[in-house]
Amino acid sequence: MDIPSNNHDAARAASPAQQALTALALDTGDTAALDTLAGSDVLVPVPDDADEAAVNDPTAVALPVLEQPGGEQVVPVFTSEPAMAELLPFVSRYRLVPLGALASQWPDSDLSLTIDAGSPHGLTLDAHDVGTLLGRRGI
Repeated sequence: MDIPSNNHDAARAASPAQQALTALALDTGDTAALDTLAGSDVLVPVPDDADEAAVNDPTAVALPVLEQPGGEQVVPVFTSEPAMAELLPFVSRYRLVPLGALASQWPDSDLSLTIDAGSPHGLTLDAHDVGTLLGRRGI
C-alpha cells in the first residue's frame, strides 16, 4: 500500500494554460493547445512607470516591455503568480487579462510576447504570430 505524501512543497498540478504551453513545446501546430491558451487568462505585470490614470482604468492595460540582449523587446505575461514571482519577484501589481483578447489587440510593432519566460514550458511569439495564432481565437 502506498502512503500519501504530506509534502506541502510538492509541485502543484499544471493549469490548462501550462499544459497547453507544454503541448506547444512539442508541437507548435497543436490547434487544441492554441485554443486553450487563447482562452486562458494571463497575469500582465503593471509597469512601475505606468501613469495612475492607466492603472485605475479597468479597460486599459499598460504593457510592460523588457529589452532583451540584442535589442529585442518582449512583453512578459504569466499563467500563474508563482511563475511571475520566479522571474519578476518584485512585481507588486498585475492585471488578469484574457490572452486571446490581449492578442487580438496586439500593437502593430516589433513587440514579441513571452508567456512564462524562464520556465520549462515558456513560449515566445513574435508580433505577427501573436495576432495570427492567438488573436483570431480570442474573443
